Amino acid sequence: MKIFKSILVSALLLFLLSACSNDSAKESNETENKSTPGNEQTVKKERKEKAVNDNVKVEPLPTTYQELAELPIGKYYNMDTSGENSKEEILKVFSDLPDISGNPSEKELDYFYRELLKRMQQDYEGPENLINRLKFEALGSPENTDSRYQFKDNLNVVFIIDASGSMAQKINGKEKMASAKDSILNFVNKLPKDAKVGIRVYGHKGTGSDSDKALSCSSSELVYPISNFNEGEFQTALNKFSPSGWTPIGLALREAKNDLASFDGANNTNIVYLVSDGIDTCDDQPIEAAKDLYSSNISPIINVIGFDVDSEGQNQLREIAAATEGIYGTVTNEGELQRELDNLSNLTEKWKEWLEQGKQKIESKKLQNDLAIFSYITKEEIKATTESTKIELILSYLHEAGRMNDESYQYLETKRIEYHRWIRKEIKKFEKELKALNEASYSEAIKALEDKYISNTQ
Repeated sequence: MKIFKSILVSALLLFLLSACSNDSAKESNETENKSTPGNEQTVKKERKEKAVNDNVKVEPLPTTYQELAELPIGKYYNMDTSGENSKEEILKVFSDLPDISGNPSEKELDYFYRELLKRMQQDYEGPENLINRLKFEALGSPENTDSRYQFKDNLNVVFIIDASGSMAQKINGKEKMASAKDSILNFVNKLPKDAKVGIRVYGHKGTGSDSDKALSCSSSELVYPISNFNEGEFQTALNKFSPSGWTPIGLALREAKNDLASFDGANNTNIVYLVSDGIDTCDDQPIEAAKDLYSSNISPIINVIGFDVDSEGQNQLREIAAATEGIYGTVTNEGELQRELDNLSNLTEKWKEWLEQGKQKIESKKLQNDLAIFSYITKEEIKATTESTKIELILSYLHEAGRMNDESYQYLETKRIEYHRWIRKEIKKFEKELKALNEASYSEAIKALEDKYISNTQ
């Protein structure tokens, strides 16, 4: 009997041990099924994520210099990547780029590079803007078939000045508004006595607060009516306004059309300079207003100066200049602003010479722009180098921080090198074409440029 009980207990213990073992195995298998990447549930999830990534649309890189110059300037194009804390700042600023820390596909890497490039895009200047510069510098040439670039009996220069609150910011210890006023005063002092000048200001009332937006966005005033220069009256006009409110660029351009209404393009050479340090903040359609002014019988030449302006402001100001076939230039301090205005001062001297010669045609000369070509090409090369160097450094920091593996880093580096090699090749090609055209007459050079570039963009 005792033997039978022992056998029964042993059998029961074996059964219990076996059940526990099966339960443990079952739990182990269930745990393994939940955690192993190869199980059906995880595979389905990975396939779904992969499908999403494969559906990402990668914008193509530009294939012409025109396309390159038309790309919006990147938000961080001017970012200092060489500072003491640049690495930490870069990792923070670019933390929201697409995640490529795993094993991304080439398509995902291409998308990553395109998103990075968007943020670092430099302010490349295309051939259209250069053509407009050449036209402006040759103002008064008898070979110029565009009537708005021909000298007339009267020369009128109107400045449209931003008086928004941001113009109170200082550069090298001096308020931007004070720099603008001093530069314009220096310019008008050089005008021939027969030339006329006017100043319209905008955004000079109210403050930058939301409660004052309506007041500020409706503020624009012709503080110096278009007339001959009188230093005392001109200085008084400049003292009438100071940096204040919002930025109604569209309003100012529409009012400028009224200012110039009696100065038709048939008898007047009209030049308008728009100076702003930022984007229009009043939603008053500045581009449409600029087009309306440009296409009127006033036939003005409209040039735009961005004064210490960010990427968003530059993009809009460039669009205004492009819509009116004018020049867009960026200046970062008073010295650069003065040099930009001095170019106009040289043109007024040409007009004075034209008047003194009894309005006879000035002898046609070949376009002497070696320096202009050198300056343009050098600036574009610097932009390409700057962009490439900054992206190289950003990729390096992201790689070191584990945001991408070695293979991804090498792929992106190769893409960067090839892309900027293409940009430099395009610049060299354009330089060669410009130098060849420099041997031609003004009219031949402009026509060749327009035929090659502008006609292709219609």
